[in-house]
Amino acid sequence: MQEWTHKEWIKEKNTNRTTAYYLYTPMCGTCQVASKMLSVVTELLPDLPIGKANLNYVQEIAGMYEVESVPCLLITENGKLKEKIYAFQSVPYLYGKLKSVDEYSRSW
Repeated sequence: MQEWTHKEWIKEKNTNRTTAYYLYTPMCGTCQVASKMLSVVTELLPDLPIGKANLNYVQEIAGMYEVESVPCLLITENGKLKEKIYAFQSVPYLYGKLKSVDEYSRSW
């Protein structure tokens, strides 16, 4: 999972049918666990564009998408926000959420 700037996020979500953008802060313990879970999921779904950003450096995104806390995973389809996930729960949960988006994207 690569770090994306705000501009890179805009480009990815407008270029790809589906994307995910993981927002975190470095001092957040829950974010560290969420990062590890997402790293497993990205290995299982290598074709799904997933980026990450330290929310301290992309604060405008917090306002645009009304991000209430971190960790937060923004999932888009056709450039529009489809889902916002705060409770990452487990690797299988995240995998299921992102796999369904990835499969939907491939069906087009």
